[in-house]
Order: sequence, then structure tokens, then C-alpha cells
Amino acid sequence: MKKIKLSDYIFSRAKSLAGIFRAMKNRNYRIFFIGQLISLTGTWMQQIALSWLVYRLTNSPFLLGMVGFVGLIPCFFITPVAGVIADRYDHRKMLVITQTLSMVQAVILSVLVLTNRINYVHVMILSAFLGIVNAFDMTIRQAFTIEMIDRKEDLSNAIALNSSLFNIARLVGPSIAGVLIAAAGEGICFVLNSVSYFAIIISLLVIKTKRRHVAQNGNSVFLDIKEGFRYAFGFIPIRSILLLLALVSLVGVPYQVLMPVFAKDVLHGGAHTLGFLSSMAGLGALAGAIYLAMRISVIGLGRMIAWAAAIFGVGMIFFSFSRVLWLSMLMIFISGFGAMVQMASSNTVLQTIADDDKRGRVMSFYTLSFIGTVPFGSLLAGSLASKIGAPSTLFISGVCCIAGAVLFFKKLPRFREQIRPVYVRKGIIPEVAKGIQSTT
Repeated sequence: MKKIKLSDYIFSRAKSLAGIFRAMKNRNYRIFFIGQLISLTGTWMQQIALSWLVYRLTNSPFLLGMVGFVGLIPCFFITPVAGVIADRYDHRKMLVITQTLSMVQAVILSVLVLTNRINYVHVMILSAFLGIVNAFDMTIRQAFTIEMIDRKEDLSNAIALNSSLFNIARLVGPSIAGVLIAAAGEGICFVLNSVSYFAIIISLLVIKTKRRHVAQNGNSVFLDIKEGFRYAFGFIPIRSILLLLALVSLVGVPYQVLMPVFAKDVLHGGAHTLGFLSSMAGLGALAGAIYLAMRISVIGLGRMIAWAAAIFGVGMIFFSFSRVLWLSMLMIFISGFGAMVQMASSNTVLQTIADDDKRGRVMSFYTLSFIGTVPFGSLLAGSLASKIGAPSTLFISGVCCIAGAVLFFKKLPRFREQIRPVYVRKGIIPEVAKGIQSTT
């Protein structure tokens, strides 16, 4: 066996670590990354504060689930339309509009909380408003990523880094929120989130991208949605990815709305316990995003998607049995890792194989699968937790995620067969054209 010199090993690892940030060489992406990091930290602070506020006002897992449902249900109905709009209009200008509207929502929420006029109805209305805005924002933001990248081979790295910054914010935001809620109440979190939107709006105004050519086919919005649906769900790789993502988002991801229940009633803690759990989920997701950022190829991501869904399910099952904080934190870390690897891997494959003129619609179905099913899951989780308890609810969720992963594994042979010609035709990653048949 050939011996590897320590110096060669260190050099290779250093080179891999340096490659993690290769997408940051693109000026537009670098500016957007910084703006997003600041803004998303504020967003996570608001999300944790809002969950704690609702549970404090109502002491009801069901109503906690209802807020999640109302905040995300617009995504289910509006996202397909957002995909058509994303394929028709300037992404940067539309994102400035969506981020400004999100800031207005945070300002109104801040005023109501600080003047002690907030009630559950206010929260429901404002959550629904933000849900409508986010339905457009998330779809457009996904399609915008490729425009900020000069070297298209850096696209997968940019997607992984997007996931990393989302989870850095997820790690930092809840920790700060937990401390601030305990010290000064929820209101300060909403104020800071309002201010954080300036960072992303300014970055979007500074970014300079080439004018995107948009082909006008004269179709109605409905016909464009129908065309996109036929394209996405008529192709086994896209359909398989979207269906597994939808399953995990429906039965698994809504665990987040039950975190206040676990923090307060299962682990007998307070706002700081909720912050710890949310931060560990974010830390696990960050680890998953960094792992993906170190990869230089999409080869193997098909298997990775299935394994990640199974890992997420296993983490949920063990988390449901835990009654001690350190074990719960470890299991939520594992679940966060699995969820992020599945989501980011799915995103990478979809953006890589989607036709340019249909990317907005494909990513709208990605958003629909990833986010649009969550409100139904939130409602289901809240209702089920009220009847059988939060731990039993998450146990069932974990089992369903593992079952979905097994079914995806069974579809991998046909997945490989149909995805190979796409990579060969596009030639996006040369080594894929040679080896995807056996390594997807």
C-alpha cells in the first residue's frame, strides 16, 4: 500500500477547505451573501420570538401549529404563479420589493408588541401577509442564484454556501433571541429584525447583473404553470426528488413548531432551552451545508438525498424518546444535518438539470415541496400532538421519513438512467458525462 505523506495530506485538506468558498470569488454573490447573512439572522430571531410569544399567549400546541399553518399556506397556492413570474421578470427588482414588504411586516409587529396591543389575531394576520410575500421571495431567490455566478461550475458551491449562511443565521439568531426574550421580552427581537432588512435591500441595489433575456411566448399564466408541471413531473429524477422532499417537509420539518412544547413541557426548561434546541438544529444543518460545499461534483447526490432523509428520520425517532437536554440536543443536531443535506442536494440537482427557460417554474415546485407542504404538516403536528403528545407525534414523523427514503432508494436505477443524458447534453460537469451511470 502506498504511504501518504503528512504534508501531502495536509495540503490536500487545506485545498479542500479553500474550495468551500470558491463561489465567493464572484462579486455579486459575495455582496448578496453578506446582506443575506445579516437579514437572515434577524429573521430567525423573529421566528423564535414569535413562537415563544404565541405559546405564552395561548399555551396551546394546536394554536402554535395554526400560526405555522397560516404563515406558510399561501406558499402552497401562490408559489406556482411565482414560478411563472420568476421566468418572466427581473429577479433583482422583484427581490427588492419582497424584502421591503417583509420589513414593513416586521415593523408593524414590533409596534404592536412594544405597545402591548398584540393578540393572537394580529399574529395570524401578519403571519399570513408574510407568507404571501415569502411565496414570491423564496421562488425568485432560488432562481436568482445562478445569475450571480460568473463561473457556472461554482453553482453547486453557491447553493451549499446559501444553505450554510441560512444555518449560520439559524445558529446565531435563536441564541441571541433566547437571551433577549429572557432579558427584555419578544419585542426587541422584532425591532432588530426590522433593521436587518436594510442589509439585504442595500446589497440588492448594489449588485450589477446582466439583463436577462426573457422569451415571451404569449401564454397565459395558467398555461405556463401547466407546461412547467408537465415538464417537472414527467421527468423521473425531478419528480422523485420533489416527492421525497414534499414527504419529509410534510411529516418531518414541522417538528419546529413543537419545539416550545419540548422545551417547556418535555425538558422542563424555558426560552433559553428553546434557543439551545433551535441552535443545535441550525448547527447540524450548518455542518451538512459545509460538508456539501466541500464536494466538487454532483456525482453521488442521488444516493445522498435518500441517505439524508433516512438520517433525519432516525434523529427524529431518538429525539422523541429523549428526556434529557444533552441527548435531545445531539439528536436535533443529527436531524438538522440530515434535513439540510437532503434539501441542499435536491436543490443542486434540480438547478443543474433544469432547462434555463423553465428553471423558475422548477424551483417554484421545489419551494412548493419544501415549504408549501409545511403548513399542512404544522397543522397536522399541532393537532396530533394535542391528542397523543408531542413525543409520539415526532416518532411517527421519523418512521414516515425513513419509509420515504427506502422508496427513493428503489427508484435510483431509473433515476440514474434518465439523468445521465441530461448531464451529457449540458456538459456542465465533464466527469459526470463519464461516470454518472454508476455513481449517481
